[in-house]
Amino acid sequence: MIITTTNTIQGKNIKEYKGIVFGEVIVGVNIIKDFMAGVRDIVGGRSKAYENTLGKSREEAIEELKRKATALGSNAVVGLKVDYETLGQNGGMIMVTVSGTAVVFE
Repeated sequence: MIITTTNTIQGKNIKEYKGIVFGEVIVGVNIIKDFMAGVRDIVGGRSKAYENTLGKSREEAIEELKRKATALGSNAVVGLKVDYETLGQNGGMIMVTVSGTAVVFE
């Protein structure tokens, strides 16, 4: 399945629009990652723990989006958008949402 942030794919024609599809993942961030991120905030540097969590969550959300698009009979998703939000008290959870339009290309 083709997934793209653009609204078209060069050399391909959209035959049918199947609808908007979403993939959502909410993950809790544990106290060890929070502590290490706090240390990084003070001394500088990147937080690999958060980066890894975000990357894995984004991939899981995209996989969910693919499953939903496939269930609609599409062979591609165009206009992919990725959003991140913090949830819960003190931002203890991260929500990753991906959305796009499921289409069928000729």
